[in-house]
Amino acid sequence: MENKLIADHLVKTFTKHEKKNKKVDINAVDGISLSVQTGEIVGILGPNGAGKTTLLRMMSKLMKPTSGMVSLNLGGKEISDEIEVKRHIGYLSNNTKLYGRFSSRELLQMLGTIYGMTKEETDKKIEAISEVLSMEEFLDNRIEKLSTGQTQRASISRCLVHDPQVYIFDEPTLGLDILSSAAIIEFMKKEREAGKIILYSTHYMEEAEYLCDRIILIHQGKIISEGTPDALKEQTGKDSLRDVFSEMVIREGMNGEH
Repeated sequence: MENKLIADHLVKTFTKHEKKNKKVDINAVDGISLSVQTGEIVGILGPNGAGKTTLLRMMSKLMKPTSGMVSLNLGGKEISDEIEVKRHIGYLSNNTKLYGRFSSRELLQMLGTIYGMTKEETDKKIEAISEVLSMEEFLDNRIEKLSTGQTQRASISRCLVHDPQVYIFDEPTLGLDILSSAAIIEFMKKEREAGKIILYSTHYMEEAEYLCDRIILIHQGKIISEGTPDALKEQTGKDSLRDVFSEMVIREGMNGEH
């Protein structure tokens, strides 16, 4: 039976304070509904300020929506309780801070204890994670001494200790070298094959086109189009996702004028 992560009409409103004590409400996310199922990578694409990070934080239960709901369906059982949903999610922010004086092994050992795992279970999991993310060479080095790519892999590793059913990754390859990006992309492909649910935000259109089964384009807090990369290109008559997105934003602007 398929598992599914569901967002139902999510809205997040922030109040902006302007001059003369005037307050303006802005919907960073404006009525978004979506679902991601077992063995699927869904890419969330959009420009800066489109609402991607706000959406992902609500999907991971780290931010409460102004309205709407996030639920997780596991084996036919719907879970909406905040704590219970969090137990099944591995969330990676693009600005995650780690304990610099810890090694990656020490960080994962601490997390294993937090998740109630035995030392034997944790050690076995650490070796598996290290192999999957190619961390063997720096597993025992202090995190503050690692390169950007190594630090990002260490950050991803902390999402894997509890073997979540869902991964929510916000810009996981931002600023990384080619080899580090490739290691992360290959990891996500393997997790998809293992039947995990993956929601994935990126600015790199070519990466999304290669990796994602389905793309959701958002602009000004709303979904403006969604579909497979090929379907989106066919819909717009464009040859690349970059051109697809530009075309969709132009169309959205024209529609908004009428």
